[in-house]
Amino acid sequence: MNKEMTSELIDAAMGRILCDLVIRNARVVDVCNRNSFMADVYITDGMIVGFDGDRKAKEEIDAAGRFLLPGLIDAHCHIESSHLSPSEFSDAVIPCGTTTVIADPHEICNVTGLDGMKYMLDASENIPLSVFLMFPSCVPATPFEHAGAVLTAAEIEKFIDNPRVLGLGEMMNYPGVASCNAAVLDKLESAYKRKKNIDGHAPSIKGPALDGYRAAGITTDHECETPEELVDKVRKGMYVMLREGTACRNVLQLLPGVNEKNSGRILFCTDDRQPQSIVEDGHVNYGISLAIQNGLDPYTAISMATLNASICYGLSDRGMIAPGFRADFILTSSIENGIKAEEVFIKGKKVAENGRIISKAPHTRPVNVSGKMDVKEFSAGKLSFRPGSDHVKVIDIIPGGVVTGNGNCWIKRDEKGEWVHEDRKDILKLAVIERHHGTGNVGVGLIRGYGMKHGAVATSIAHDSHNIIVIGDNNEDMVAAVNRLIETGGGITMFKDGRELGTHVLEIAGLMTDQPLNEVTECLVRMHEIADKELAVNKAIDPFMTLCFMALPVIPSLKLTDCGLFDVDSFSFTDPGIKE
Repeated sequence: MNKEMTSELIDAAMGRILCDLVIRNARVVDVCNRNSFMADVYITDGMIVGFDGDRKAKEEIDAAGRFLLPGLIDAHCHIESSHLSPSEFSDAVIPCGTTTVIADPHEICNVTGLDGMKYMLDASENIPLSVFLMFPSCVPATPFEHAGAVLTAAEIEKFIDNPRVLGLGEMMNYPGVASCNAAVLDKLESAYKRKKNIDGHAPSIKGPALDGYRAAGITTDHECETPEELVDKVRKGMYVMLREGTACRNVLQLLPGVNEKNSGRILFCTDDRQPQSIVEDGHVNYGISLAIQNGLDPYTAISMATLNASICYGLSDRGMIAPGFRADFILTSSIENGIKAEEVFIKGKKVAENGRIISKAPHTRPVNVSGKMDVKEFSAGKLSFRPGSDHVKVIDIIPGGVVTGNGNCWIKRDEKGEWVHEDRKDILKLAVIERHHGTGNVGVGLIRGYGMKHGAVATSIAHDSHNIIVIGDNNEDMVAAVNRLIETGGGITMFKDGRELGTHVLEIAGLMTDQPLNEVTECLVRMHEIADKELAVNKAIDPFMTLCFMALPVIPSLKLTDCGLFDVDSFSFTDPGIKE
């Protein structure tokens, strides 16, 4: 803002010049006092200039008594998890009432490094959705896998002064913080010098360990598992996010820990939300609605999703309906049972109505982020699994989240010691194939709870390093699925008895596509139907989203990377065979 614009806003507020727009007969949601009042809301140059007095405007809209509330803010998300380019993501979430997101491009940067950061900034620069980025703090997430890039404090320095970069993304390297690792401290210092935020990622961290983590200046966490953990982290000065993604859903789990006294430190986020979830249920408004429907006061919920997020991230121009704030707002008939955006305005312009975007966001062509596949000499021999014992460790899927169990089972082996699949047991082979540097690395283990029969599923989305991950009961289908992804440049594919059942191509870093939202959604709906009917994947899990997290070695308890089976609790590799 400059003094000329300031002068115009003051003149409009004082009634000396015509306002651009007035929304008459609105029930304005006051997120500061947590109530509502009837008013006419005046707007000039995309900013709210007042709601007192009777003045003229160039355009009038009658709200007819509907609620007018601030645009919703997603406090932490990965746009890549929507499979959509930033422009298509904007078109998808704005009709849900989301007008601002704090995005961590951790996923694409793990594949393409600084090229990914530049693409995400460029592609989100001129779209209606306000996209702020956090510079990824952990690329790679751990030293126990191969990512596509290594981003140090020197790389952070190249981008963190950008006004749309609000700080340092989720600090998953808790051991590095706790041990005062020099490289980690250098990254934190980049944020300290600018007084910018540092996001957290601290599942089950408590006691002195949490004290040390918070003492490092880490301000948020979206990985709480219990109401008690939420209260403890708020007590220690952190903002805690209620997350409602596709695979990770903990709004209802954490809601008992939220009350009027601590709600000022609670935010809403989606983290990882797939396109069909957005189309069918909504975006951040879905988590808010769940909370309201389960007893949270609507005004408190709306404040958490607007005012709290703006305060946390220093977004001083949004988050409330008041003079001097951006005219990003929603009109809706009711807030008692949740938030359904009937009309969405950004900077005073209507951008969505009745669940549909009015004008599509401008598209930016991807540069230096496509076709990232460098897989060395992959064959069925790389999928060999000879654990040396009939008693082995197994990754146990726990529906509803990304935490896995550290299980064990008895298996059958052939005369060469090779694992033999048994139809009566829900045990499948899991493999992670390095795809960035042609190392030839392949990690192999066993997993339980996926429920698939006779086939294979593979994806190039495998948090956080995004190597290829494949699950199956036979090597032939697993090899065919991996080779299909190498051919397409990434995505999700399914095979059964040597036959391709379906493929979802993700040509941008193997994570996203330039295809429109409706085509992406239709493709994924078909893919889910096939996974259910043809492969009989466990209905309690998302067949693709769940698989994506089985290579994430920062979430307990047992995971698989391209380097082998990893015990997250001890933060070390482990032999799959159990010695009696």
